[in-house]
Amino acid sequence: MHDLEQPRMEERSRDASPGLLASQDGPTESSYTSSSLQAVAWMTVNTLATVFANKAIFSEPRWKQCQLTFAAIHFLMTWFTLFLLSRPAIGIFVPRRAPIRHLMPLATAMCFNVILPNLSLAYSTVTFYQIARILLTPTVAIMNVVLYRELLPIGAVLSLIPACVGVGMVTYYDSIPTDNEAIKTTSTLGIVCAFTGIFASSLYTVWIAAYHRKLNMNSMQLLYLQAPMACFFLLLFIPLFDQFPGPAYVPSSVNKEMLVIASMVFASLINISQFYIVAQTGPVSSTVVGHIKTCTIVGLGWTLSGRGISDRSALGVVIAVTGITLYSFTMLKHKRQKMTRYGTAVAAKM
Repeated sequence: MHDLEQPRMEERSRDASPGLLASQDGPTESSYTSSSLQAVAWMTVNTLATVFANKAIFSEPRWKQCQLTFAAIHFLMTWFTLFLLSRPAIGIFVPRRAPIRHLMPLATAMCFNVILPNLSLAYSTVTFYQIARILLTPTVAIMNVVLYRELLPIGAVLSLIPACVGVGMVTYYDSIPTDNEAIKTTSTLGIVCAFTGIFASSLYTVWIAAYHRKLNMNSMQLLYLQAPMACFFLLLFIPLFDQFPGPAYVPSSVNKEMLVIASMVFASLINISQFYIVAQTGPVSSTVVGHIKTCTIVGLGWTLSGRGISDRSALGVVIAVTGITLYSFTMLKHKRQKMTRYGTAVAAKM
């Protein structure tokens, strides 16, 4: 599962399929507001359920050491959900074909995009896991500059500085060992997996945008082709990397199996919800949803970590969230100004 960040939401704002997601009659202002609130609530609850369900699942040693199997199950469930959505009776999107050799790099990146963040979640606190994901935005921005010479406005660049500083503060203070067993900390392995996962997720995000243009597909069509291929790749490596328990192993809780099923359902609902939010409420509301999710997950994760409000990493959380929020709304303002200038130029030519 990947909880899917602002760059992905921006991509989906351009390619959300109509079908059942589109309104047939223009919505009134009151129905639009109600739809926005319902979309925000739906997406936030599903993301929260997925993150904390996965955290609980990874507390079971059997699943903590079977990351490839867990990811493969999620990919299979995602494909099955998309298969149902592509049926003519539902018709949310129409499947398309593409050469396998073209999709192999993207499917490989998809595997790392899921496995590395899951490993980070398994070996770190929920607060660090979620705050570290903020670095997706500056990493994607750097990749776009290097690969495509796409520059950011100066205001957006400046807002990313406090975001990165805040993540650094949380990383340092959250990983300091403590004698208090009630306080949860992040391990070195969790930090390594988090930052390598950020690189993998950023590369995947950049490639998704490139594949949209290259294959002329939207995100659902691409995911429908990637998911089974990624699942097949993982099946080849599961015997080499996953450590399955012996026959004498007794699970600590039978409820973990139910959580795995719930996690698959939640992850599939998130994939659908992201398209629904963009189609029904637009990029501004989808940005707000992203920040609501971050703040809520960080707040609940902080409560479960056993840390007090006076803990020094709290300042890092505030700085990081403030920075990424300023960045998002700076970019939205920049895009509106760009569209206004474009519209003015078109009108002048006419």
